[in-house]
Amino acid sequence: MARNEVRPVVTLKSTAGTGVTYVTRKNRRNDPDRLVLRKYDPVAGTHVPFREER
Repeated sequence: MARNEVRPVVTLKSTAGTGVTYVTRKNRRNDPDRLVLRKYDPVAGTHVPFREER
């Protein structure tokens, strides 16, 4: 089964400025704007917002 453009792979980068990244997939039909998720940053040692990079 081929990957499609409806659910692309996106990179989430920490807003704490530590350079930590997560990789996930998102549904473009439900979330057309940039994705922001609150995830754990091991360098900062706390949960911080991670913003989608393009």
